[in-house]
Amino acid sequence: MLFGTHILLFRLIVFGILALAQGYLFVRIRQVIRGSRRPAQFTFRVTCLVGATMGLLFVLNAFLVFRHFPWVDPPMVAQVGLLYPAAVWNFGSVFSALFLFLTRAAGELGRRLGWTRRLATAPAPVPVDPGRRRFLRAGVGGLATAPLLLSGYGAAYASKAYDVQEITLPFGRSLRVAHLTDIHAGLYMTREEMRRYADLVTALQPDLFVLTGDFISNSMSFLPGCAQEMARVRARYGTFATLGNHEHWFGTLREIQGVFQRHGISLLNNAHRVLRTEQGPVAVAGIDDLRTGSPDLEATLRGLDRSIPTLLLSHRPEIFPQAAGHGIPLTLAGHWHGGQIKLSVLGVDVSLAHLLSPYPEGLYRINASHLYVSRGIGTTGTPIRLNAPPEVTLFRLA
Repeated sequence: MLFGTHILLFRLIVFGILALAQGYLFVRIRQVIRGSRRPAQFTFRVTCLVGATMGLLFVLNAFLVFRHFPWVDPPMVAQVGLLYPAAVWNFGSVFSALFLFLTRAAGELGRRLGWTRRLATAPAPVPVDPGRRRFLRAGVGGLATAPLLLSGYGAAYASKAYDVQEITLPFGRSLRVAHLTDIHAGLYMTREEMRRYADLVTALQPDLFVLTGDFISNSMSFLPGCAQEMARVRARYGTFATLGNHEHWFGTLREIQGVFQRHGISLLNNAHRVLRTEQGPVAVAGIDDLRTGSPDLEATLRGLDRSIPTLLLSHRPEIFPQAAGHGIPLTLAGHWHGGQIKLSVLGVDVSLAHLLSPYPEGLYRINASHLYVSRGIGTTGTPIRLNAPPEVTLFRLA
């Protein structure tokens, strides 16, 4: 209950920021409209139209986030006409408003400093050039649209431009393992998209297919379709999964187990399975989500012969130090989406994930143990990815 309260408070803070940003943008846009020298009736109507459009996009986005709308496989016209415009506008507007606010603040500071210098030196006043002022305003307005353009790019293209990573690691057995994580089936991850990823994984011809949680976005209504599409992959030694935080937020262990069982996917929740391969036994272990579940690494490994090479599945990567302490050669995780929206400044990656976790994405090592954190294929919060493309990972273990 307390955790749910924290989530609600976080969402209220986010939407408070969105409301402030869009209120500020509306004020600035209204100023531009009123300064256009058009008839008063015209400017009034345009201002009302702009305000109504902004309000509609804001309310629609809030409704989709707060109500957990279980619209399974929305048609393309709904995605293009309703869902994506609302998401792109709400995300991009924050940075557009911030840019305009900082630009105005810098201009005001410059004017104040110039006014102070003029008092000291008393130079002749410089006439204002209206053409130059209009040019500068147009330039600032153009730059202010850049965040919206980037948001649109992130939703329309970057989220679809998946990356296939092929990684070779020592393991003690020769095995091809395909890994997907953070599918987030929902309004922005349809059956068609999931089928495309399942077909891609099948083409990689994996011996083992593993999934590390967050199968759904915000409703259990999306889980059966997700499980059905992932079951299309036929791996030699089967498909194994573990739970993420979104499954705990919106479902129960019993109903999730039932869905996976009906589709032939083995759910490992603080449990392991020993596979008999041609080169000897291999163990696949799965631990519950580290924050929203009931994780127990000791229970997960109980009764397992430690000489058997073990692949640990965990939604969150922060289990890695404990896994390495148990001598587990490879841990696979996700959760952080590689930042989802990431900046690279002077060779340093900056995102919320990179600030919150020591393992936001990629390969890590402690002694002989490795951790790989996938960027996943879905999105959360917003359907936008920037500088963190979706990822399908194939491990060539040896």
